[in-house]
Amino acid sequence: MEWSLLAALDEAERQQVLATTRRRSFTTGEVLVHESDPADSLHLVESGRLAVQVTTADGDTATINVLGPGSYFGELSLLDGRAPRRSATVLALEPSVTRVLGATAFADLRRRHRAADHMLLVLLARRVEELSSRLVEATYDALDQRVHRRLHELAAMYAVGPGPVTVPLRQEVLAELVGGSRPSVNQVLQRLAAEGVVSLGRGRVVVLDRDRLAERAG
Repeated sequence: MEWSLLAALDEAERQQVLATTRRRSFTTGEVLVHESDPADSLHLVESGRLAVQVTTADGDTATINVLGPGSYFGELSLLDGRAPRRSATVLALEPSVTRVLGATAFADLRRRHRAADHMLLVLLARRVEELSSRLVEATYDALDQRVHRRLHELAAMYAVGPGPVTVPLRQEVLAELVGGSRPSVNQVLQRLAAEGVVSLGRGRVVVLDRDRLAERAG
């Protein structure tokens, strides 16, 4: 498994970082971390897909992101002088494996290898870039484009080769991911289905034409 956030390190440095991690496996539905728990480690997603969920003001649970292989979470736990808590619950949507880098182990790695500092900067910079992009999208993009973009990202995450891609998520979850209501998101999906871009099933969306969806996503 290759993580793009380690790409700036040379091979020896990458191996030093990975040698410091612990490999953990999770079953479908298993919680990796709970919202508000003390945060003491970074997780690098090696395989599987994970749902990132938060508690809303009215006490409901909403999915705000889906992570696949090559993704990560928990980078704030690696900063010196912090005692952060998890900002979200992360659970496995399917059998998954992560590489866990503990804050204590990372602090020791930083003392021995300057490349660890660079890796942390890359982690934080990419997270800021991602959050800034999502903020602009939520503020200025129409719901249709948000649905097209998120569905295109999910299709890329779930693709196993050429041809149709099954995204095994309910429409309620897709609505949470784009910040829209289920009926409004369903209308967008029905239009895509009428044009042959997707087909709809119980608990899933099958992307039939990824090229046309990419054009819609912009």
